[in-house]
Amino acid sequence: MKYLKFLLVGIFFGIVLVKSEAVSWYRIFEMFKFQSFHMYGIIGSAVSLGILFIWLFKKYKVQSVAGKEINLQPKDKGFTRYILGGTIFGLGWALAGACPGPMYVLVGTGVFSMLIVIAAAVLGTFAYGVLKNKLPH
Repeated sequence: MKYLKFLLVGIFFGIVLVKSEAVSWYRIFEMFKFQSFHMYGIIGSAVSLGILFIWLFKKYKVQSVAGKEINLQPKDKGFTRYILGGTIFGLGWALAGACPGPMYVLVGTGVFSMLIVIAAAVLGTFAYGVLKNKLPH
């Protein structure tokens, strides 16, 4: 019961991703070929809402469910890490046809071949953990 609220939010998020066609391989393919605004609109809306909510959290000092103030740590300035990480993420997204959130949504919709992609993502996360100290941070 403790985690039921997280399960419900995840199910709602999955329904939103499916209904907005953000998990559609064809929509992602269109985006990478600059043929449609659909995915850019979804991503732009998400980024805009994220900026708005972070601004509201800071302005009104919003507290977490546990009653603690939400404190966002400033990110380190850097160029290489974001370009390198973004490139690897984008290549994986283009290769698999899904980023991490939609991978689980696609399994939930019956695309069980995504289990292979999830296994590869877990392996990539493990490799990052092993190589973390040797990467540009």
